[in-house]
Amino acid sequence: MFDSLTDKLSSVFAKLTGRGALSESDVAAAMREVRIALLEADVALSVVKDFIAKVSEKAVGEAVVKSVTPGQMVVKIVHDELVEMLGGKDAPGDISLAAPAPVAVLMVGLQGSGKTTTTAKIANRLQTLMKKRVLMVSLDVYRPAAQDQLAILGKQVNVITLPIVAGQQPAEIARRGLTEARNGGFDVVIFDTAGRLTIDEVMMTEVAAVRDIVQPHETLLVTDAMIGQDAVITAQSFNEKVGVTGIVLTRVDGDARGGAALSMRAVTGRPIKLIGLGEKVDALDTFNPERIAGRILGMGDVVSLVEKAITTIDQEKAEKLAARMQEGKFDLNDMLTQLQQIQRMGDMKGLLGLIPGLGQAMKQIKSADLDPKQFKRLEAIIQSMTPKERRNPDLIKASRKVRIAAGSGTTVPDVNKLLKQHQQMETVMKRMKKMGGLGALGAMMGGGGLPGMGGAGGGLGKLPGGGLPRPGGFPFGKR
Repeated sequence: MFDSLTDKLSSVFAKLTGRGALSESDVAAAMREVRIALLEADVALSVVKDFIAKVSEKAVGEAVVKSVTPGQMVVKIVHDELVEMLGGKDAPGDISLAAPAPVAVLMVGLQGSGKTTTTAKIANRLQTLMKKRVLMVSLDVYRPAAQDQLAILGKQVNVITLPIVAGQQPAEIARRGLTEARNGGFDVVIFDTAGRLTIDEVMMTEVAAVRDIVQPHETLLVTDAMIGQDAVITAQSFNEKVGVTGIVLTRVDGDARGGAALSMRAVTGRPIKLIGLGEKVDALDTFNPERIAGRILGMGDVVSLVEKAITTIDQEKAEKLAARMQEGKFDLNDMLTQLQQIQRMGDMKGLLGLIPGLGQAMKQIKSADLDPKQFKRLEAIIQSMTPKERRNPDLIKASRKVRIAAGSGTTVPDVNKLLKQHQQMETVMKRMKKMGGLGALGAMMGGGGLPGMGGAGGGLGKLPGGGLPRPGGFPFGKR
């Protein structure tokens, strides 16, 4: 979502950090460019003015001008102010359940913002990660099949939904949902309200009536990050007329300019708690101001990368693969395991965006062939081999390559490319053993690269520093 803003800010800060000393005029010129970048990203004018004023006041101080690395000091100041704009280091993350069960959560927002899908995502998150028993209740009696949609999503995520009773109105359904949640021993009950295409008094009156009935501990406004400044107006209206405790931004994985996210917290005073990162039921993440600020400034987000790995990677398989790598072993079965683990973590471009130090290289990465189908193609090639061929790739000669290509729906050059990738990775594993194990892991990223990364050698081999930077490679020390 922040790609355009990140590119512009990165170019501004590249000019600053490339100089040995800074004058006040240098800082002022940089702040003008930052101001333009924020306005072009759809950040509210009042928020931009306040932000630039705070940064400028600190950036022209004696401590910055006389600093050993004044450019990086300015970047640090901008980073810290971005964190504050987005809610501060101590912003409440995720949904609060600090109330007697069943904890009522009210979902509000305009039609088309993704409320129903987000309701299912939150229910799945609470049930899977927090081990809570959740009941979902649809109050949308206006949109065709809205209640059925929530019921279908409930089955997909294995969360119970309140049975539909034809003809019941939202207030009646809300009361029935509360009773069922209490009698059924549920920990959380989530109410999915009806939306409208625009804000109107009828919708607000209905939502306020439901709020009075269910007495929600959390009232979450779901808003589409793609609608720009309208999202801020929507948030203000709901907050004034209904009262919201937090915001959920959807479609953050899209090409929105990001201004809504930067403005909403500052304008409403309500925290952004969760962000939707895709259509899948697990594509929901906690909104963390420090991490988001790091991403905006092209500094990556190692913590999110590690968390994603923990929740998606099969630990047992990973440990077996690591043990074989330590021994210098890496056959095509190991390569297949690695491919499958990578695919489980999600979009590769998104994952690479979380790695610090890849700001400038991301342009190359985005133009590389990172199509998810490429991973499936490589997987199909390996699965078309016999167990014996996977264990001993040297057996794969011309006639076998033809058979494997036909079985996987690919070509012989595709098979050759995969075998070359494997050979390079196997060489790295053997080198790792000689060099003492995982200490040589960086060489793998710098040399063989990950399979499927746009060419036999792997696209990451061309990145600065020879691969993944060490955690803590933040420009101005630890966060």
